[in-house]
Amino acid sequence: MSEAIRIETAHPRRTVRSVAAVLAGIVVDVLLTIGTDLALHAARVFPPWGQPMIHADALMLLATSYRLVYGVAGSYITTARLAPDQPLRHALVGGVVGLIVCSVGAVATWNGGPAFGPHWYPLALVATAMPCAWLGGKVRVMQLGASLS
Repeated sequence: MSEAIRIETAHPRRTVRSVAAVLAGIVVDVLLTIGTDLALHAARVFPPWGQPMIHADALMLLATSYRLVYGVAGSYITTARLAPDQPLRHALVGGVVGLIVCSVGAVATWNGGPAFGPHWYPLALVATAMPCAWLGGKVRVMQLGASLS
């Protein structure tokens, strides 16, 4: 009887930790991305906000590259690392959130004009959201497996 009560009281804390782990991964990813965007605009690698990119494909490839790295890092460093258990599952939940956000962004900016870059860019973000989340979580699972042996 006392074990059943203990399991029930531990569950809400575990749920809070799970939600916090996923949210932390998303926040880290967003902050890194925005910080890099701001730095590249300040360094004049990217044009001022709202203006079309002259070499859009090359610049958007650069943006895609660091977003991929940040997606994996966010899934590993925070989501999978902070998860109370099942790090890969937590990373994939963060990936689903990223997939939804990227999909909404693609729809919202699709006909927004050249200021939003070429159409392949939001599609690349949609297509890579889950693989990045999986890779970040998988690295953590492999790390945990190596520490157990």
